[in-house]
Amino acid sequence: MKNSKQITGATVSRRAVLKSGAALIGSTALGFSPWAWSASADTLKIGHLTPLTGFLGALGGYAVKGVQLQAEQINAAGGLLGRKIEVISEDSVNPQVASTKAQRLIERDKAVVLLGEISSASALAISQVAARNKTLYVNTGARSDTLRGKDCNRYTFHSDIPVTVLANSAGLALDRAGLIKGKKLFGLTADYLFGHDLSKAVNKFVAAHGGTMVGDALVATDVTDFSPYLLKIRQANPDVIACNLAGNQVTNFIKQYSSYGLTIPLAGFNLNVADAWAAGPGNLTGIWPTVWQYKLNTPDSHAFVKAFEAKYHTQPENHAWVEYISLKILAKAITETKSTQTDKLVAYLESGAKFDILKAREAYYRSWDHQLIQEAYTYSVLPPDQVKGPHDFLKLGNAVPAPDQPLEVLYPTKAENTCHM
Repeated sequence: MKNSKQITGATVSRRAVLKSGAALIGSTALGFSPWAWSASADTLKIGHLTPLTGFLGALGGYAVKGVQLQAEQINAAGGLLGRKIEVISEDSVNPQVASTKAQRLIERDKAVVLLGEISSASALAISQVAARNKTLYVNTGARSDTLRGKDCNRYTFHSDIPVTVLANSAGLALDRAGLIKGKKLFGLTADYLFGHDLSKAVNKFVAAHGGTMVGDALVATDVTDFSPYLLKIRQANPDVIACNLAGNQVTNFIKQYSSYGLTIPLAGFNLNVADAWAAGPGNLTGIWPTVWQYKLNTPDSHAFVKAFEAKYHTQPENHAWVEYISLKILAKAITETKSTQTDKLVAYLESGAKFDILKAREAYYRSWDHQLIQEAYTYSVLPPDQVKGPHDFLKLGNAVPAPDQPLEVLYPTKAENTCHM
């Protein structure tokens, strides 16, 4: 496995650098030195971890793009506390590697905060490292309720929506479409922390809204052939399939389901935008939840999309957005506290401070579980005659909760949560 380090948008292989000075010459020709900021006392280092390989690797690629864009914008505006920031992105791969690299980012690279992740299992490992080292960690994309529940700690904050919000936002839309009450549902669930938590939340929602789960099959994250599961679904003969898969599992299942000839409606409780794009307009159906989509109609969201497209020549995915706004939040916290001290940053984030996250309503972290409270959305698939391009087949729904409802209505309550810091 290669150990690579992302510095201001360029990936530098340490092995290659050690073997040849040509890497330094090449990077200098591009207009920067890979060591210039690292050697400088005037640099604030942000340790960034995200999967760049494996079943979540495609999403991690968008995460790096989003955080690097925000870093460039911060530095172009003068940096933080008069210093440039350097985002060091590492491929987290799995929980063991994530833990090792998080410790190294703190000890060797002197990162002032940790940021990132998509895998809930890896995020748990990073949060434990953060707690041991009393270092702030902002979990950007891992959605397990457990991270905000029994495994919470005072050094970890969560920017993405948790699985309860995925289940509730998609579930309400699906119930309105007649796909929950009085229906038999069969679940397909990713067999790791995130999937287990999502299945639990979906089962709770279905039971509370008059539906019945008639089966729930656990699917290993490296499964690519879904024919055995499609046979189980056919045998169970449910009214609805509840998809609780993750990463490219969802893409692979949707493509195979589309070609298998089943006509059972597909109900989605997790689908990242990049995975929807990979599935394609001819395969994807149903209603799905999302935390953000590039068609969101706010001025700040439009500006982000425009800047992202100008730099990367593609639309941003939701993990690009969540990394972008998470570093933006950290920048505000550092600016307002005039400090990178962990205790001061934690106290500020717990204070109820409001943050512009490019949506219609501002967001804030709850002090008792460190969850960023914000709007969510659902999206569906446009009719074929309205599809304008390979990425343009998703229709973004209205924000939930409604504008006249409290933001916390979709989130676990304090009484339901097992977080004790």
